[in-house]
Amino acid sequence: MTTDQPHANAMLDEAWDLSPAVALRPEPFGAMAYHFGNREPHLPQAQRLVDVVRGLSGHPDVRGALEAAGIRELTGPATSPPCRGLPPPT
Repeated sequence: MTTDQPHANAMLDEAWDLSPAVALRPEPFGAMAYHFGNREPHLPQAQRLVDVVRGLSGHPDVRGALEAAGIRELTGPATSPPCRGLPPPT
């Protein structure tokens, strides 16, 4: 898995999980993610992104969740529309 972005490289080795404040509901186009705190729905339309998010808790790092979802090459996750603006986990 490769990327040109230092922050993205660091993210790959971090353990992430879906926030308890977020529900992920299956939809024909992928899923609907709903944040109960700010009441904002998000519609990730790439099934592989949904698979990665669902798999985060089952892997020691983001890299493992990506690989389990069949993503071997990474070409800029920190700048892709679904990931833009996501803060690093706390």
